[in-house]
Amino acid sequence: MKLRRCVIVGAALGIALVAGAWHRGNGLVIGRLQYEGGGDWYANSSSLPNLIRAIRTRTTLAVDAREQRITLMDERLWETPFLHLTGHGTVTFSDAEAARLRQWLERGGFLHADDNYGLDASFRTAMAKVFPDRAFVDVPLAHPIYHAVYEFPNGIPKIHEHDGKPARGFGIFIGDRLAVYYSYESDLGNGWEDVGTYPADPPELHEQALRMGVNLFAYAVTSRP
Repeated sequence: MKLRRCVIVGAALGIALVAGAWHRGNGLVIGRLQYEGGGDWYANSSSLPNLIRAIRTRTTLAVDAREQRITLMDERLWETPFLHLTGHGTVTFSDAEAARLRQWLERGGFLHADDNYGLDASFRTAMAKVFPDRAFVDVPLAHPIYHAVYEFPNGIPKIHEHDGKPARGFGIFIGDRLAVYYSYESDLGNGWEDVGTYPADPPELHEQALRMGVNLFAYAVTSRP
């Protein structure tokens, strides 16, 4: 895959314009969403630290070195441009949480949900509560999220095998902006974990997962309305 250095530089120069209130003293924050329902929101403990390290070393985007664990009712939400949601079990949002998530997304927040296998049904139900007027659609292969820094002409890579289904990238759009990206049957989080955590996933898949993660974050912080 070819690294698009010009886009990295362009993204970095645009931080002050597009990140605005997102930017804090230590840099742009990546948050891990702590949700209710019984799902293991804390899964893949080394995933976000490795992704953050990749963003900090491969781009000039100013990113906080630590992940933040955030609930939807946490006031820090408004200073967080990128939320990551994962797990194997059930996710639920209260009415207040659903309204708050929608408001945050409409203000320019970006949610990446990664089905760690078993989350699909409850996550779709939860998001229908957030956006009863919008459905998940396949993100087109021409979308910038597959070309922001690294090239993924065939879309999201398949990282971890569960049941033979192809990896798919679903999205919810607000106008022209992709606000929610749902990686399904890919398991990017497994790929972000330390090499060797999952022996079935070789280092080259770890690298592909990190590259896709860099794209997700670069798009998220440079597409805010």
